[in-house]
Amino acid sequence: MLVINCKNYREISAGILASLAAAAAAAAAKHHIDVAIAPPHHLLGLRAGPRVHVLAQHVDAEPPGSTTGYVVPELLRDAGVSGSILNHSEHRLDPDTIPTLIGRLRGLGMTAVLCTRDVSETALYAPLRPDYIAIEPPELIGTGRSVSTERPELISEAAESVRGTGTTLLCGAGIVSGDDVRRALELGAAGILVASGVVKSPDPTAALADLAQSMANR
Repeated sequence: MLVINCKNYREISAGILASLAAAAAAAAAKHHIDVAIAPPHHLLGLRAGPRVHVLAQHVDAEPPGSTTGYVVPELLRDAGVSGSILNHSEHRLDPDTIPTLIGRLRGLGMTAVLCTRDVSETALYAPLRPDYIAIEPPELIGTGRSVSTERPELISEAAESVRGTGTTLLCGAGIVSGDDVRRALELGAAGILVASGVVKSPDPTAALADLAQSMANR
């Protein structure tokens, strides 16, 4: 899985997002990989092609009904959203709500991509069996210095910690090139979570294609 977190970058508009979705659909079809795009919340109406999933960047534990200002999983599902990123370093969750949200997404048939900061967090949450755990050391996020180069042991140790749990390991933080992806996959990751490496690239669709090509050649 190649997950693109668009964050709230000003570069993302409806037009750029549509172009990214088209490039993701082309990459998914060409390389037989799954791609997910997590737009800003106001653009969650994105419709993408086969093997391209739309994720929310965050969900809340509040129920449907008389709650205001929360992102409610049931309403996301009804709107065609496939799942959500949880516990990103820029939007950490109360640890007590993480099991609840993973279970709630699972019960709705939605995908949970749980972010962790280190190997100990990865080992702690892997038994909850989120669909994906994305390990991202926060000090490397957005730096262009890849975790697969700067902290390779983090990926290999995290891969060992999820073995046999039924969750799939992604890695992120600083990934900007196909070489970064190849190293991450060699170290035991099964996919990547990327943000500025695509969204803030001078050519986002070309950056996406490069990362997808590297995943296909693993």
